[in-house]
Amino acid sequence: MNQDELKRAVGQAAVDYILPHLEKDSIIGVGTGSTANCFIDALAAHKLKFDGAVASSEASAKRLRDHGIEVYDLNSVSGLDFYIDGADEINHQLEMIKGGGAALTREKIVGAVARQFICIADESKLVPVMGKFPLPVEVIPMARSYVARELVKLGGDPVYRTGVVTDNGGHILDVYNLSITQAKELETRINQITGVITNGLFALRPANVLLLGTQDGVKTVKA
Repeated sequence: MNQDELKRAVGQAAVDYILPHLEKDSIIGVGTGSTANCFIDALAAHKLKFDGAVASSEASAKRLRDHGIEVYDLNSVSGLDFYIDGADEINHQLEMIKGGGAALTREKIVGAVARQFICIADESKLVPVMGKFPLPVEVIPMARSYVARELVKLGGDPVYRTGVVTDNGGHILDVYNLSITQAKELETRINQITGVITNGLFALRPANVLLLGTQDGVKTVKA
């Protein structure tokens, strides 16, 4: 299978994983990106089996609505049974780098509310040490240069993602040349830099389950 076929396979696997647990009043958290889109497309066939969804981006919200799935504001929801999303990188502890699609802050918020975080990814995303994929850091625009200087002190090489404004009005710095062996500590340290909205490390709240698309089928990995 090529990468697109692997993404479709894990999207369907995520639907199959959650379907037995859905009720008429269930609301599902849905992520952002090409793999999450595959999940949305597979989920649409079962839209009468649950109430609706909370989306982590305007793009995902539109895709859900286009399929006839009700989209709720997170403030109107008391809880989510599941949050389903992809990852740019994930390690064997199910810690992740996310934010390639610039939706990291909302992804982190929705993930925090969900009782179970299901990561869906193809096998190329599973790595022993994260950092080959640049770490996104969302910042308040006026703090961009200051934050970049602080990230250099941490050993990174931050690059401004030109022309990108997040759904929150933030800017993105992509930090290269990090070898992330202590993900929880680094996530906390970067978030303490004044002007940082959040960073793309999902280590303090890792995935509970990884559905990994491989040439031998979709494998279920738990932390």
